Amino acid sequence: MAEDVKFLPTPLERSATFYVAGHRGLVGSAIWRNLQNEGFTNVVGRTSAELDLKNRDEVFAFFSENKPRYVVLAAAKVGGILANNTFPVDFLSDNLRIQVNVLDAAREHGVERLLFLGSSCIYPKFAEQPIREDSLLTGHLEPTNDAYAIAKIAGIMQVQAIRRQYGLPWISAMPTNLYGPGDNFSAAGSHVLPALIRRYDEAARSGAETVTNWGTGSPRREFLHVDDMAAACLHLLEHYDGPSQVNVGTGTDVTIMELASEVADAVGFKGVIEWDTSKPDGTPRKLLDVSKLTRSGWSHSIGLQEGIRKTVEWYRDNLTSIRT
Repeated sequence: MAEDVKFLPTPLERSATFYVAGHRGLVGSAIWRNLQNEGFTNVVGRTSAELDLKNRDEVFAFFSENKPRYVVLAAAKVGGILANNTFPVDFLSDNLRIQVNVLDAAREHGVERLLFLGSSCIYPKFAEQPIREDSLLTGHLEPTNDAYAIAKIAGIMQVQAIRRQYGLPWISAMPTNLYGPGDNFSAAGSHVLPALIRRYDEAARSGAETVTNWGTGSPRREFLHVDDMAAACLHLLEHYDGPSQVNVGTGTDVTIMELASEVADAVGFKGVIEWDTSKPDGTPRKLLDVSKLTRSGWSHSIGLQEGIRKTVEWYRDNLTSIRT
């Protein structure tokens, strides 16, 4: 067994084949845009119709044919509290298969640098705030999305195991709550911010006098614009190496009540905001310690108010084609 790799990150070769798994999703599409903006000329991706990442034979055939030098694994089955709580088997099984297939194929076909994207839900429900990377596996998970979290934890463990056994300089990044162009705005599958944007925009358009949100509004959440996340991914690939996952966020948070108020202002809703306290709140607070990322030389550039405004504009401009 190889010791953990000793690797000095350097700028990635812009002409090399770079595979973005999940390039049509929220994060993947932002990474794709950022790579093209940064001068990468051979970025490849496949839709789920073209390549089923749950099918091991298809995944290995893709890697054999395309031989990517770099990979970002952003493909995943994702959803909000309702979806995670209702379909835990799907979130566990689908994500495990996607990860194992892609990581195994990437290892067999000699991928040089790979970044696995997880989620901040990997951390214990009552982890000390802000949450440090070493909080992983120190307590119980949030029950409403524990199946998804376990799948993502398995991905981190596989990356760490590959580093130890095969000496490959692969890394993992754990983003906070992401939002922006390409998000899922569906009523049943969306996360909190796109759900609020859709709800308030529809209320503003219809002239509704009230909007009712789930829970008490008291939980605190951290939000990062997906374009910032994409920039952080490339930064980590070019500046960081180590077995520990790296938290990616802003280092600041807001209450869901404050977030709802920001969204209402952005869409022009003037009515009353109400709260259905019979519905679950989820984790009371989830703020990431981003000091490791900051020490590597990166910090976010898009503020929450600006990011929400841009996302509302994108949502309204793409109503006929977005995931609703």
